[in-house]
Amino acid sequence: MAPHLLMAGETNDNTMNKIVQTAGRDALGDFAPDFAHYNDDVLFGENWNNTDIDLKTRSLLTVTALVSMGVTDSSLTYHLQNAKNHGVSKAEIAAAITHIAFYAGWPKAWATFRLAKEVWKDEETEETGLAAHARTLMFPVGAPNTAYAQYFTGKSYLAPVSTEQVKFFNVTFEPGCRNNWHIHHASKGGGQMLVGIGGKGYYQEWGKPAVEINEGDVIHIHAGVKHWHGAAPGCWFSHLAFEIDGDDCSNEWLEPVSDAEYQHATEGER
Repeated sequence: MAPHLLMAGETNDNTMNKIVQTAGRDALGDFAPDFAHYNDDVLFGENWNNTDIDLKTRSLLTVTALVSMGVTDSSLTYHLQNAKNHGVSKAEIAAAITHIAFYAGWPKAWATFRLAKEVWKDEETEETGLAAHARTLMFPVGAPNTAYAQYFTGKSYLAPVSTEQVKFFNVTFEPGCRNNWHIHHASKGGGQMLVGIGGKGYYQEWGKPAVEINEGDVIHIHAGVKHWHGAAPGCWFSHLAFEIDGDDCSNEWLEPVSDAEYQHATEGER
């Protein structure tokens, strides 16, 4: 099972990979110690750590139960956030609440949607911006670039356009996203070519001013050159990335582009 995200009031016991809840004792330890025990040790300590149901499913079941009972206060907000933390997407929670509405009642669903929109508002904004940007492109955006996420500041997306003859990919950056400083190494040939296809971005070589990348712009990156590229502030950006054939080719990922470096490089945008 994938590592879970801890809920508010929890700590992580790394040796057992367990949820450890302390909210009951924190709030009611002196006033109602038995209730605090049942809340922290039984409800969360035993029930939530039962591995017969994964945490994403358990979170959705909890939301369903609370909505069905008409509980639409801060406890439902807490469990909606918990569901999001455990991987429930905006589309999934919308479908779940719609399904619940037919069995538990329309007014309860309306009340739940008001809370859910707040919990997932960041994802809603991101999806809206991404969808609008994607409509301007002739190439697919692809999936979240999770394999290389550790080398990016911000979220990016990757779509393989061609995997035969000349291999190239569409890389899409959310506003402000950029990759780390990096170097394409090769003993002969190698390097990379970028072609802007939508939005506005920047390319910068170490020790040189940043260069704008707009739709149709071509950037030639030679082997051995330390550089970064990414989106302009406030703008989605996509470029095609062509890997140039060479001998002994490899990529060396270096330090992130700091906020100060990025701001200086893109200061005309601010």
